[in-house]
Amino acid sequence: MKTHAPFYSELDSPVGTLLLRGDAEALTGLYMHEQRHLPELPAGCERNDRAFRQAREQLNAYFAGKLQEFELALAGEGSAFQQTVWKALCKIPFGATESYGGLAKRIGNANASRAVGLANGKNPIGIIVPCHRVVGANGSLTGYGGGLERKQWLLEHERRYAER
Repeated sequence: MKTHAPFYSELDSPVGTLLLRGDAEALTGLYMHEQRHLPELPAGCERNDRAFRQAREQLNAYFAGKLQEFELALAGEGSAFQQTVWKALCKIPFGATESYGGLAKRIGNANASRAVGLANGKNPIGIIVPCHRVVGANGSLTGYGGGLERKQWLLEHERRYAER
């Protein structure tokens, strides 16, 4: 149970304004404005840019092509299955993609590609937990809570810097 007051911050980025949420211990959310599944800020949530200094620095470095792996305390809330999927997302290398079916096989349930897709769509910590790296079985861009244009931008950005 969380005992610390929740905070939020906003960060301008190449994919639009990002909303960061968390507390004194961990980042609990990273959302794009106009995103599906964008929760309202909880009561008593205060803006505190300093609380997100590390996250802001790492995101800026990511967008500048200087960071490929985030090192932040994360605490996205979700079911045990969702947590398993989100941990597996973090193992998809920068600049790479994986299909929903491939991700389902990797977590030990080859028949769960639809459930993996649903868990992927509920990821509360976009970009840092790289749900944008999951694509259709044929490599096509499929649903993304932040919009397909943003997903395409993120994938192209990563490919550009992964090749260096």
